[in-house]
Amino acid sequence: MSAKKSRSPRPDPRAKLVDAAMDLFAYQGYGPTGLAQIAKKADVLPGSLWYYFPTKEDLLAATLERRRELLGPEVTDPVWAKVDDPIERVFALLSQYRGMLEVTGFEHGCPIGNLVLEIGNTHPNARRLLAANFDGWLAAIERCFRDAATRLPPAADPRTLAIFVLTTMEGAVMLARTWRDFRAYDAAVASLRDYVERLVEDGTTWSAPRAAAPPQKSGKRNRAPRAAAPPQKSGKPNRAARKRRPPPPPPGRTTRSPA
Repeated sequence: MSAKKSRSPRPDPRAKLVDAAMDLFAYQGYGPTGLAQIAKKADVLPGSLWYYFPTKEDLLAATLERRRELLGPEVTDPVWAKVDDPIERVFALLSQYRGMLEVTGFEHGCPIGNLVLEIGNTHPNARRLLAANFDGWLAAIERCFRDAATRLPPAADPRTLAIFVLTTMEGAVMLARTWRDFRAYDAAVASLRDYVERLVEDGTTWSAPRAAAPPQKSGKRNRAPRAAAPPQKSGKPNRAARKRRPPPPPPGRTTRSPA
């Protein structure tokens, strides 16, 4: 979950192996990275690697524990130190991930997300540590929304909002790395910001859409509509309009007008 940063080299061989493995797993993946390559990058004898980490999975677990430790010092603390507003901290962190993609030419994504896709189904012990890393990241974002609780609707759940931010970031990073541009990343973050700003300004949640405006009052009393006249039946004239006619004269006789 961290951006690529230069770390001060740690002197002991175990720490150097963990740092080297973290970088190589992030850029190459877990499977393609060999133990000899890790030892070479750490400038440690291969025998020392086997001494500290009998299996490659042991080394993987150590890197994931180390990432949990570095979440504050390397990921969130530098952002929080520059931004005071709790909601703006969230978007400043997303901006940091964007900067990481730009600096590395889209080569460095989210190392935790990458490992979930690669080994999530085959290494259950590592998956537990991957989930713990996500939980730590979510807790940091959740605290931001809790600090802004007075500006959010009562129904807005900080944990749910944090999950929304995490899924936005992970998807945006993946699409940016796939297409090698920031159109999808910027669009996703812009939509997230629009949603959060609507929460702040309008007091709505995604489960309770904005209420329709009440109808304007007109100064005239509403009247019931006049009932329409029943339709006339076709082919039959109205009886009230029909005139009574005298019967026809008998045959052979004519009628005379009265004198």
